[in-house]
Amino acid sequence: MKNFLFISPNFPENYWMFCRELKKNGLNVLGIGDQPYEELSQGLKDSLDEYYKVSSLENEEEVYRAVAFLIFKHGRIDWLESNNEYWLERDARFRTAFHITSGFQEDDIPRIKYKSKMKAYYAQAGIPTARYHLVDTLEECEKFIKEVGYPVVVKPDNGVGASHTYKLEDQGQLEEFFRTKEPEVSYIMEEFVVAEVNSYDAIIDSNGDPIFETGNVTPISIMDIVNHEDNALFYIVKQLSSDVRLAGRATVKSFNVRSRFVHFEFFRLQKDQKGLGRKGDIVGLEVNMRPCGGFSPDMMDFACKTDVYKIWADMIAFDRTQMQPRDREYCAFVGRRDGKKFILGHKDIMTKYSKNIRMADRLPDVLAAAMGNQIYIATFQSKREMDNFFQDALKYEF
Repeated sequence: MKNFLFISPNFPENYWMFCRELKKNGLNVLGIGDQPYEELSQGLKDSLDEYYKVSSLENEEEVYRAVAFLIFKHGRIDWLESNNEYWLERDARFRTAFHITSGFQEDDIPRIKYKSKMKAYYAQAGIPTARYHLVDTLEECEKFIKEVGYPVVVKPDNGVGASHTYKLEDQGQLEEFFRTKEPEVSYIMEEFVVAEVNSYDAIIDSNGDPIFETGNVTPISIMDIVNHEDNALFYIVKQLSSDVRLAGRATVKSFNVRSRFVHFEFFRLQKDQKGLGRKGDIVGLEVNMRPCGGFSPDMMDFACKTDVYKIWADMIAFDRTQMQPRDREYCAFVGRRDGKKFILGHKDIMTKYSKNIRMADRLPDVLAAAMGNQIYIATFQSKREMDNFFQDALKYEF
């Protein structure tokens, strides 16, 4: 029996379903987390063969000892995974330290975590990327901006989400950034790309081939949502466009991805841009070697009438799956901010779209910054229906 060690199986909350499907597939499922066992959901308890509680997952030495103990008790670990961007580097270090050969190793980290390093692999795949400069001095950044023009975007070269990400419009904002930036963070500066974000989301087998593919579209950038407290929206596509599919598969090969759930992001240009392409072209943004965050796995299930938790567990256990998507739909996400006077209230939305709503919930503050306070997830057969939903859900009085 194979041993699968899941780091933080309780967070995000929906990740217990990965464990459930691993258990169904006959794996010995082990977990390490910092939540007391009695506070775990019953579904997660039933899915784990053993759970090792540490005082804090941030304490790498303590987690290391927990891994060592579970190996001593259960034998060799075949898989170690968190499916979480936050722990991706440490997962790789542990695999290397404990000779776990499945998954990325410590020396793989630069190319899959550092945005500046990713660009060479996009180039190998024939995919253009925005011009960039690793932030050093004000004078050198001014030279770069003289070449590409304002605005520019600055963000951590190795970062999660849109934290510490800024759009700089002029010299004053550039100087303010240098006065206030975090000294311990290494930043990358890129030319601004006028585009919407299209993603390639896939589960990849051990040969580097997809056994499941879909994607999403984000018309509003996460950076703007976080920095300007905008409402949030994105959607899972009904059919993955051929250019995103080709770019995604080429990126899988370039980065030599095997046996993973991936979320790759691309710009789709909204106007011609010198050095990048014409309106509608695909440009590389960044790779994420884990599932798309938040409720996205569940939205993929709703959109594709499938179970991505099972497909992923089938890939782990059997390197294939018999589960195929059925009658695909669009799946829309809306996150509304508290404090805005929306034309339609919560009850109005729930009544008008009662046949479409698949999930509606209030989010804790820790998640609300990127996703909104009140969220709605709904499915639609046509894009026109979905666009009407977006308009109804997000229209508010100024």
